[in-house]
Amino acid sequence: MMRLNVVLLVAVLVSALYLVHTQYDSRRLVTELDKVTSEARRLETDNERLQVEKHSQATPLRVEKLAREQLHMRSASPAITQYVSLKGSSAASPGGVP
Repeated sequence: MMRLNVVLLVAVLVSALYLVHTQYDSRRLVTELDKVTSEARRLETDNERLQVEKHSQATPLRVEKLAREQLHMRSASPAITQYVSLKGSSAASPGGVP
């Protein structure tokens, strides 16, 4: 009878230690899942913000404004258009086709 009691006591202790270990792992995994979920939300927010910023940077009005201010470009008009002709050609048509 004494042996049975010792075996049962050891089985209960092993079971209790396994239960504690399993609960610890479960809590650790839940904490890690929460961290990863919050990081995923942060990355999604950053991605959405960057997509909006990308679309705002590529608008035609912004590109035109940068071309005028930083590159000192102007819109093409007949008054400032220069036609280039090939040397030796008798007459170059304004369309560029000799």
